[in-house]
Amino acid sequence: MGRIFKERTSVDEALQLFLESFSSLRRTEEVPLETCAGRVLAESVISGRDVPHYRRAAMDGYAVRASDTSGASPANPVFLQLSDCVEEGTSMWVHTGAALPEGADAVVMVEDTVTAGNMVEIRAQVHPGRNVGQAGEDIKKEDLVFEEGHLLRPCDAAVLASLGLKRAKVFRKPVVAVIPTGDELVSREKAGEVPPVGMVLETNGLMTALYVEKWGGISRYAGIVPDRPESIKEAIESNLDADMILLSGGTSVGKRDHAPEAVESLGKLLVHGVGVSPGKPVALGVINETPVVCLPGYPVAGLVALYFFVRPGIRKLGSIPEMPEFVLRKQLASKISSKIGYVNFIRVVFEGNKVRPITGKAGVLSSVAKADGYVLVPENIEGYEEGQEVDVFLIE
Repeated sequence: MGRIFKERTSVDEALQLFLESFSSLRRTEEVPLETCAGRVLAESVISGRDVPHYRRAAMDGYAVRASDTSGASPANPVFLQLSDCVEEGTSMWVHTGAALPEGADAVVMVEDTVTAGNMVEIRAQVHPGRNVGQAGEDIKKEDLVFEEGHLLRPCDAAVLASLGLKRAKVFRKPVVAVIPTGDELVSREKAGEVPPVGMVLETNGLMTALYVEKWGGISRYAGIVPDRPESIKEAIESNLDADMILLSGGTSVGKRDHAPEAVESLGKLLVHGVGVSPGKPVALGVINETPVVCLPGYPVAGLVALYFFVRPGIRKLGSIPEMPEFVLRKQLASKISSKIGYVNFIRVVFEGNKVRPITGKAGVLSSVAKADGYVLVPENIEGYEEGQEVDVFLIE
């Protein structure tokens, strides 16, 4: 007779227990600005200089003393002599970004001028500072530019470069060991064209590793492990130098499901059985302060566990800030049915301005590939009616 789940923990409680069981790593390294996008600053950045560090022309035109343009207009132009310096009665050509000449305090746009020989006809009055970028206008020396914990973007790298920096101090990425388990699995490298009947290509590990990389970790693929308790324990022990361990498969209550017991024998099993559908068999544990997630072998259930537990786990380990998810508000093109007592992960596709749920078993991964997003139905709601508005999360 098969085993049964001792209890079912709510998603929120399971996540809280899991995240409280380990600490952020806080290990740091320096990386070139060329590779800093997507990394998290491990220290605040204080500007050591003004940016720009000189007064500059903000427009193509003529650098002048503003007082020399008093009253200038198309009907009443002022004539200034072209010169290689600026003093009373003279002007000097400047291009955008060029240093403002000594003596000048404004720039007349080229559109407001006409040149004739060595004279410039000024057709607009300008005041001091007009079309001039002041030193420190962008960033002043001693300004706080970024705080520790800031998630760097390409535009941020450009700002750091403008300060004269070449490298950024960031938190190290957590190393995540990915261990697929199952006697029925065949390596993609060894399978040939089609695996034998009764065997399947190992693809969950590929999906898991790619999500680990996408969410800010470094994946370490450990290879397929057979459905034997000792083999699973050995695989875990040989990867305890990783910052997180992900076991794929063997999490349910069948005769070949040994992953949760292996975790419990080596450390502490926090949760086995979560109120999410698909994904109920997920197990969470910790071994020597290393968090462990046992992902269900059914691909969609495994994906749900990745979203609900692995992504926030990587964020905590790597001190990665929480980012607001992009959520769309859409009408349902047809009814959604769900299980009471479970958070239901419903795949949907866009149909014009509406979304339609996709039906598919937890073992059918293509239902996710075909989906544009998903709807989460809370555990206390028995589905949504056609035409009802729902929040739609995009599938990463």
